Amino acid sequence: MPIFSHDQLNRISTEIFEAASVPPEEAQIISELLVDANLVGHDSHGVIRIPQYIKRLRNGDIQPGAPMEIERESPSHAVINGNWGFGQVIATKAMSLAIRKAQSSVISAVSIYDCNHIGRLASYTMMAADQGLIGITMLNAGGAALSVAAYGGIDRRLGTNPISVAVPAGDADSIVLDITSSVVAQGKIDVAVNRGDSVPLGWLIDGTGEPTTDPRDFDSPSPGSILPLGGLAGHKGFGLGLIVDVLAGTLSGSGCSGSNNTRVCNATLMIVIDIAKFIPLEDYDRHIDKLVTFMKCSQLAPGFDEVLMPGEIESRQKQQRLSEGIPVDDETWRQIQETAANVGISQLNY
Repeated sequence: MPIFSHDQLNRISTEIFEAASVPPEEAQIISELLVDANLVGHDSHGVIRIPQYIKRLRNGDIQPGAPMEIERESPSHAVINGNWGFGQVIATKAMSLAIRKAQSSVISAVSIYDCNHIGRLASYTMMAADQGLIGITMLNAGGAALSVAAYGGIDRRLGTNPISVAVPAGDADSIVLDITSSVVAQGKIDVAVNRGDSVPLGWLIDGTGEPTTDPRDFDSPSPGSILPLGGLAGHKGFGLGLIVDVLAGTLSGSGCSGSNNTRVCNATLMIVIDIAKFIPLEDYDRHIDKLVTFMKCSQLAPGFDEVLMPGEIESRQKQQRLSEGIPVDDETWRQIQETAANVGISQLNY
């Protein structure tokens, strides 16, 4: 399994996208966000996506250089047509717009349609938190790419419908929730297949509704489904996924599950809140400090060394991988090299 530095992996990714005629500034944005996902340990949203994106690019599903078109707008909201550009590029611009609107209007909401895969949602909510704002992002697949069973059913009825919320925490790292409403992101199934690993019991059911630990059952001739978040309380994950489907799918105009859409998109809703318009920041920081301290001083359950805040694992993983490098499994690396050759790169320079 090869190991790369952050800069090496960024150069590899950027070189491949530029060779595929992606504008350099877009190639840089995409690569930075993919590699950042690897840095924090979310390999399912990292460079494993390069072959997928290049395939979509060649199929005409992604339009490099597509403009972010604001179709409807007020001081506190916007509806954006992504014109099928690269998701990371459109979403970065959309969150920047949402931040500006919140800073002038207290709260903003921006929806996006006709947008490709935007990657790790926390990348965008943290943009807001880094400005001392609360960031919320959620998305569905516009009614396509169904992969999650309804609670009590076995057929695919929802997307993984993720949601992220990032809140600043004074001088400490932001508290960052970034979860799917399913028990696991679909990309983690792909990672398990590439690594030849099994998956934990409770992630998947096969095409007959039986629990399985074989990730290949997900895309078998009789495809299985990912389960909603929650296990025995899976109705909660199902409910969360359904609400995300409504908010992201309807407010963007892309549609929800059952709409019979076949083209996969990331229909996205971004909400930003200016904390200082509600409460003095020093008071806010005091509340957050007390909250974190109260959580961390809990008596520990057997097998646990500490209570971790949402996003804390990712922050530590980032520091470790910045120091020790980012591992890329052999199959993913083979696919990346094959993709590089397909866009005319005989030797990757890193």
